[in-house]
Amino acid sequence: MKRCSTCNRTYDDPNLSFCIDDGTPLIPVEVEDDTTVVRPRNTEENDWNAVAYQPPSPYVPPGTGAKQRRVWPWVVGIGGAFLLGIIALSIVGAIFAMRSSRRERASINTNRPENSNVVPESNSNSNANEDVDTPPPTDHQQVLGQLTSIEQDWTVANINADKKKLDRILADDFVGQDERDQPQTKAEYIRTIQRDNVVDKWDFSDLKLSLAGDRATLTGIFTYFANDRSISYDFTDKFVWRDGRWQATGSVLKRRGTPETDL
Repeated sequence: MKRCSTCNRTYDDPNLSFCIDDGTPLIPVEVEDDTTVVRPRNTEENDWNAVAYQPPSPYVPPGTGAKQRRVWPWVVGIGGAFLLGIIALSIVGAIFAMRSSRRERASINTNRPENSNVVPESNSNSNANEDVDTPPPTDHQQVLGQLTSIEQDWTVANINADKKKLDRILADDFVGQDERDQPQTKAEYIRTIQRDNVVDKWDFSDLKLSLAGDRATLTGIFTYFANDRSISYDFTDKFVWRDGRWQATGSVLKRRGTPETDL
């Protein structure tokens, strides 16, 4: 084995005395192991077929980029949870509203007098299809039923001294009569009304209806019961169809019999 002292190139050929690259005399060297021999890299016979470098498996070559995770499942999940939350809040709100309405109704009922004749108002005087332009009904039985319901509401309002209800039942030009059988306006009627805690129950009988266009007259017998006694009156109530509903324009009561004949 010989080596060039200039370029440090080594040669195996024992017949060479000079470096073939620069002509420098070759110096003999001792060979300890074949693996330490450096072979020329520019000759086809001595090509170095080293194994190409392989990066570790976790290594990701630049530019390839890591696999991106999908985002839409998260978006769908969050949106679904938000929607379920809104639905749950709506259900809870509806339950609280129903409970509040029930408590309000119970409070109204408990504030009414204990007399059996004081019943919840049915709002019969507010027609289902109330409209200022609605023509008056012409069916005799229908009108009789409507006015009978108004008479019931009117009696309840008198006993409870419900001025708001009376203001709706009575027309602005209403004329009735006071305890001395003197004419009484709507304002006087409502101002002087007082609560009645004596009446136990009442009854309407022998009802007759006279209907003419937007005017109606209802006659009959009104009897109320209090303290094991009953008192009856002949009544004549007049109504007008106004603002899409029946309103009372007049009322006349005449007592039947005498106090001595009352039960």
